[in-house]
Amino acid sequence: MTQQPAQSATSATSPTFDHEPDGSGTYWSNQPLNTLPPPDTMGAYMRNRPLPTEGIAQRHAYIIGTGIAGLAAAFYLIRDGGMPAANITLIDSLDIEGGSLDGAGNPEQGYLVRGGREMNWNYDNFWDLFQDVPALELPEGFSVLDEYRAVNDHDPNWSKARLLHQQGKVQDFSTFGLSRGQQWELVKLLLKRKEELDDVTIEDYFSEGFLQSNFWFFWRSMFAFENWQSLLEMKLYMHRFLDAIDGLNDMSALVFPKYNQYESFVVPLARMLRAQGVQIQFDTRVHDLEMAVDGDARTVTAIRCKVGGREDRIAVGEGDLVFALTGSMTEGTAYGDMDTAPVLQRDRHEPGEDSDWALWRNLARQSPIFGKPEKFYGDIDRSMWESATLTCRPSPLVDKIASLSVNDPYSGRTVTGGVITITDSNWVLSFTVNRQPHFVDQPRDVLVVWVYALLMDQDGNHIKKPMPACTGREILAELCHHLGIGDQLDVVAEATKVRLALMPYITAQFMPRAAGDRPHVVPAGCTNLGLLGQFVETRNDVIFTMESSVRTARVAVYALLGLAKQVPDISPVQYDVRNLLKAARALNNGEPFPGERVLHRLLGKSYFAHILPPLPEAEKAQDKRGFMEDELSWLSSKGSLALKEVSARLDRLGDKLGKR
Repeated sequence: MTQQPAQSATSATSPTFDHEPDGSGTYWSNQPLNTLPPPDTMGAYMRNRPLPTEGIAQRHAYIIGTGIAGLAAAFYLIRDGGMPAANITLIDSLDIEGGSLDGAGNPEQGYLVRGGREMNWNYDNFWDLFQDVPALELPEGFSVLDEYRAVNDHDPNWSKARLLHQQGKVQDFSTFGLSRGQQWELVKLLLKRKEELDDVTIEDYFSEGFLQSNFWFFWRSMFAFENWQSLLEMKLYMHRFLDAIDGLNDMSALVFPKYNQYESFVVPLARMLRAQGVQIQFDTRVHDLEMAVDGDARTVTAIRCKVGGREDRIAVGEGDLVFALTGSMTEGTAYGDMDTAPVLQRDRHEPGEDSDWALWRNLARQSPIFGKPEKFYGDIDRSMWESATLTCRPSPLVDKIASLSVNDPYSGRTVTGGVITITDSNWVLSFTVNRQPHFVDQPRDVLVVWVYALLMDQDGNHIKKPMPACTGREILAELCHHLGIGDQLDVVAEATKVRLALMPYITAQFMPRAAGDRPHVVPAGCTNLGLLGQFVETRNDVIFTMESSVRTARVAVYALLGLAKQVPDISPVQYDVRNLLKAARALNNGEPFPGERVLHRLLGKSYFAHILPPLPEAEKAQDKRGFMEDELSWLSSKGSLALKEVSARLDRLGDKLGKR
C-alpha cells in the first residue's frame, strides 16, 4: 500500500494545508490529488501570495517581544496575511527593539554585542523575509538580501587560524582528527530516529576521545554546545548543516553581515514596519494571558502586564490574535566593564516573577500543552556563558590579531573569518573579529573584537579565577596570555575598553529535553495564540538561529490565519547524495572514505562522475587498481584472488557506462 503524503488533498481543488510539514515523516510522490510540492521544496513556486482571509481588515494582532521572531510575525501578517499594519502592536519589556539581536555603545565608552550569528545560504525563511526589506545603505529598490549578497559574493569567508594553542601558535586544523570508530559514532547518530533521544546528553553518547577531537572543538565553539546538553539538538544540527560540514574546519561555508546584527537586520526591518504603521510599545512586561476555555479550545481574552512597573490589562477582542515569545536566551544579562565583574540578579534555579520567563511559566501552570519551562531555566550553571566586547585602538593585541587574519583588519574585508578557538584554554576561550567597521559610526582606527568562553566553573590558565568572577582587565589578561603577549598587557589595556555580558540562559535552549517539554507553535486547541522563538517545537529545524525564529513566526501567522500556504520544511540538502559524499570525505579527515574508490571505478566515466570528491593527486599518478584492490580487501575484511576479478569487472562496467 502506498503511503500518503502529509499534505495530500481531499480534492484536486482544495488541498489540506499542513502549515509546518515534516519532510522526514513520510514518503512523498506525485499523485492526482497531491497539488502541493514536496514539503521541503523551496523555490519560486513557494513564493506565492495567498488570498487574504475574510475580515482581516478588522482584526488586530498583539505581538509580545520585538526580537527577530516578533518583527517577523508583524512582517508576515502584513505581507502574506493582508492585515493592516496599523492593527499590529508589538510589546516589549525593553526600551529598544531587537531582543537578543543587539549592538550598542560608542568608541568612548566601548561597544557591546552580547553575541553573534553565523549565517547559511539556505536559511530559506530568513532570506524570504529580507528579500522584501529595504537595504540599510544601498539605494531605494535594493533589499537587505541584495546588500548581503553584494558583500559576501565579493569577500569570501574563511579562517587561516581556526585553532590556537601554546600561547598563540596555530594548531593544525586541516582535518577533523576523528578515528574510524569516532566517525562511526557520528554516522550512527545521523541514522537514529529523533524519538530515541529524549533527555539524552552529548556526553552520554560520545566517547571521551571524540570529545577531545578537532571536530568537537570546531563544533562546540561554533554552535556553543556544552558536553552536558541535548544530543537530540546536536543531531538536528547535523542534518541542518550537513551541506556545510566540509567547511566546518576553515568556516568557508559561512556568510556574515557587513555590520553587527542589530544594525544589519533589526534597524532596516523595524524601520520598514514603523513606516507602514506598526505600533511598538516599550517598558511593558507581559506576565500572563487570560483565556476562555471551552472544552479543548482555548482563546486568549486579555494580556496581563506591567507598564512602567504598574499592573495593566490589555483586552483582546474577538478575532484578534496574540503572538508571544516563550523564554529568552539573554534575559537577566549581568554586565561588567574593565574594572567590574558582572553580578547575576537571577536565582540559579528560579528566574523570579520579574523576568521574561514569567509568561511561559504562568502559561505552563494553566495547561501541560504549554510545556515545561523549568527544564530550560532551572539550572543556570549549565546554560550560562559570558562574552566580552573589546573596543581596541592600535596595540600589540591588534598586531597579533592581524597576524592571524586573512585580510588587513582595517580593510573592510573578512578578518578572522569566524571564531578562533584556544584549545588549551581552561575556559575554552574563543574570539572573533568580523568585518570592520562593525558599527556604522565606528572610527577607522578602532577594531571591535568579540570574545567568549564556554566553561564558567574553571579557573583560567593565567588568572586563577572562573571567568564570571573576573573583571574586564582580568579577562583581557587571560586572552593576552593565550596569545603570547601577556608581557605587554599594560600597553594593550591602555588602548582597550572591555564590556562584559554574563548571560545565565544563553544556551538554555540546548538543555536536554523530551517530547512535550516545548510547546508547539500553535498549541493544541489554541484558537488565537501562537508561540515564537527558541523554546517551541519546530519539528526538523534547529534552534539558536535567526532562521528558526523567523520560521516560528511564519508558521504561527499562516496557521492562525488559515492561509493557503505552507512554510517549507528545512532545505532538503541533507538528502542530496553529493552532500552525503562530501560529508563522508570530510569526516574521514579528507581521505577517500571506505567504498569511495569503488564508486570512482564504477562512475568515473559516466555522467555522474562529477558528484564524487576528487581522488588525491598521489592516487591519480599511480596505479589505481592497487588502491582499488586494497579498498575491496578492507571492505571485505579478507584478501582473495576473487577481489582482482571484482576490480576488473567494475572496470568493464565503468567503461560501458561511460560509452552509453
